Amino acid sequence: MMKKISLILTVIFAISLLFTSCDKNANLINADIVPDNFKVDIPNSLSNASDKASKDDVLDGNDIYGHLTTFIAVGEGAADIVQGIMRAIRRYDLDQAMSFSFESDEDGRTKSVVIIENSSFEGQIWEYQLTMKDEDGGTALQVFWNNSPVKGIAILNPYNIDRTTVNEWSQSEQWTDENTMYRVDYSEAETDYEAQMIVYISGLKLPDSIQAYNRFAMETLKMFAGKKGNVVDVYGNSNHPKAYFFDDTKEGFNWAFVAAGNDVANIGIAEVGLPPSYLDETSRTVLLETHSIHNVFETELTALGYSQTDIDVYLAHTLAPGYFANGEFLQAGTSPGSSYDEIQSSMETLSPYNPVEISNLSIQFKDDDASL
Repeated sequence: MMKKISLILTVIFAISLLFTSCDKNANLINADIVPDNFKVDIPNSLSNASDKASKDDVLDGNDIYGHLTTFIAVGEGAADIVQGIMRAIRRYDLDQAMSFSFESDEDGRTKSVVIIENSSFEGQIWEYQLTMKDEDGGTALQVFWNNSPVKGIAILNPYNIDRTTVNEWSQSEQWTDENTMYRVDYSEAETDYEAQMIVYISGLKLPDSIQAYNRFAMETLKMFAGKKGNVVDVYGNSNHPKAYFFDDTKEGFNWAFVAAGNDVANIGIAEVGLPPSYLDETSRTVLLETHSIHNVFETELTALGYSQTDIDVYLAHTLAPGYFANGEFLQAGTSPGSSYDEIQSSMETLSPYNPVEISNLSIQFKDDDASL
């Protein structure tokens, strides 16, 4: 999973160069034309890819919570990509209807860009739409946005953005291909939060070789993040269709989670459920309590014949919720102090998504007849 984080950061760097490689003059534009921010920053206490989260052996409670922060970091990494795209659009004069082509410095392939005004997508009229395609016609990127209030959707396909990088990845840990898609919905127009985003990832390729095999590999993710004052609420699900814990005949789980953090105090709190990947359920109680870490582990260990005494010792760190500070897991079940009261109250109003919907998540570009 640590490798996946570094690869996502590579995509961010590649996209930052993508727009600078075209022949267009780099004329700075009015800062009001394109949104500067297109993501919600998640506190480091909830988005930290530490070594504790990269173990492939049997998990205990600490590892479960550690993996959660890594999965959240993957979602935030996708949002960072989109943030880079929007800032590139802001930096270069891509603020009106136009079209142009350029040769990518990254994969040497010709990319074509069209920007149109007043585009319709998902029942809404957007001030602008940017579409970029690879030379073989494969769509690489679509961005829809409004400026007042700031709201937008960005959808991208890493394969069509940079074929070379994707090929390099597939020769090592095979985790992405032409079917991998990212999407970020960002808005400053809602009433409950100053700013919010929903990150979608679909089609991450599961390793298919024994050497690359990681049974906790993620295939899809949907994650919400909303900021109100210093508090950031986060909730969602990641799907891991090959994951199992103690009984290898029971595989396929969602990490279903709710969390909240204070980005000034750098503290966080999270509650994790482990429902089966194809559970069709929306109840917070079922997802986070019936399928809590403790209950799922205890059920499997009991069925395998372990004594209750041994189980209780082993699961001491699996009680909900988990508490974090400065990017590290602290403890589970009991609050470290009153500084956590505000974020705990906020977290308790949140609920994950339906697992079966996340397991079947599919991201699609808008069918666009614009000539490229």
